[in-house]
Amino acid sequence: MCLTAHFIDRDWKLHKRIINFCPISSHKGDDMASVITNCLLDWGLENVFTITVDNASSNDVTVREVSKQLTTWGTNIMNGKHLHVRCMAHILNLIVQDGLKEIGVSIKRVRQAVRYIRQSPARIRKFKECCESQKLTSKRSLCLDVSTRWNSTYMMLDTAQQFELAFDKYSFFDIGLLHHLRTYVCEDGTSAGDLTSVDWDNVRTMVKFLEAFYLLTLRVSGSIYVTSNVHFVEICELDLILKEWMEHEDTSLKEMAKKMKEKFVKYWGEPEKMNKMIFIASILDPRNKLEYVPFAIVRMFGENKGKKLILEVKNYMDSLFDYYVKKNSIGTSSASSGNTTTTVSGYGSFLKRGTMRTKLEFEKHKEVTGGLGTKSELERYLAEDLEPETDDFKILKWWKINEPRFPILAEMARDVLAIPISSVASECAFSTGGRILDSFRSSLTPKLVQSLICLQDWLRSEPIPIKVEEDLEYLEQLELDLADSAKDSTIIDI
Repeated sequence: MCLTAHFIDRDWKLHKRIINFCPISSHKGDDMASVITNCLLDWGLENVFTITVDNASSNDVTVREVSKQLTTWGTNIMNGKHLHVRCMAHILNLIVQDGLKEIGVSIKRVRQAVRYIRQSPARIRKFKECCESQKLTSKRSLCLDVSTRWNSTYMMLDTAQQFELAFDKYSFFDIGLLHHLRTYVCEDGTSAGDLTSVDWDNVRTMVKFLEAFYLLTLRVSGSIYVTSNVHFVEICELDLILKEWMEHEDTSLKEMAKKMKEKFVKYWGEPEKMNKMIFIASILDPRNKLEYVPFAIVRMFGENKGKKLILEVKNYMDSLFDYYVKKNSIGTSSASSGNTTTTVSGYGSFLKRGTMRTKLEFEKHKEVTGGLGTKSELERYLAEDLEPETDDFKILKWWKINEPRFPILAEMARDVLAIPISSVASECAFSTGGRILDSFRSSLTPKLVQSLICLQDWLRSEPIPIKVEEDLEYLEQLELDLADSAKDSTIIDI
């Protein structure tokens, strides 16, 4: 299990730190919650705003048990109503996987053509010659997809469609390709058939369709920039994409979009089940506020559901803001009471004491109610004009500049904007590219491995780009070199 802490410091810089990396013997929710709780205790961390996890059913139990523990500690904000954040990247994966079940015959043909060529170094070499003869300058290499990774299907199709002319040329030199396409039995028990120009047109359409999901996944999987403020925006964009493709003239794409829409509705079609932080994070983006969000909500859910949800979001945001108001008032009150000593005597002092007593009661009243002056901080923020949409807009920079104007709201924004909407940052810890495990490192104890992983993550100053595809050209060259060395090798019996 990998546990990653995300937070925004006082200088408004987003940080990601691995705080736990250890083997677990059980994937039951209770057991995983125990590991998380112990980790928090080890680090002295009691304040947890949200927990982002994938959609495994056991994670529901995990978050629920952690929520109980936070309640015991007295740090469970809003009784944990927004604690559970579902990983958007995993939901996207489930949505696309459902759609790809309706995959067309054109994709099967391309897959089998790629499979055939990649089966032999000699075929790969011949295919490269065909690319050169057709003056194809792309440096990308053919890649075969993996059934459990839809993004690999996108990359396979995107690469293959660039080599359409090379595939046509290759089929003249190697009749085995046509034989393979006509005779190879696919997973569904059918043969692929000949690869035609119509298939390539279908593939290009499919690439355009999947590209939107691929780019969306990349955007929401970032760990070195804020993502929570675009969570709702990206959900709305996905909803529009699916609605458009459900009206597409291509029957297979239309059916695929319908399947994906069904899965979309399961996670984001019932507003009452959605985490309110999805909307509040968007409101705390000064380009959106309560102008864009209500508009998008009504457009996505309709007038009746939309208005009800807008009211719920407003109420939840008010309650959350009140929490931060009280939190700051208690801190201020404690600091003031600790440094004040008063000695009074005489009639004039008695009048003063009565006045002070009323003032103290008023201060307590403000702590409970939030006070009109403090409450207007949120109202002032929402009343101001929206910031313009520009490519160079930096949301953390905006809040850093405006923190003196909205000190309490800025504290709330610091917590909300730090929410990661994808668990990819934690998963990257398992991808140890460049860290080769030799016989010595493989014998390290789990505790020492955890120490090394955490230490490396904390000491590494530059951001690590998330790798989403293998170095296919390097692997292909390695395969060719191995084939060549096998020809020249000599077997000696001793």
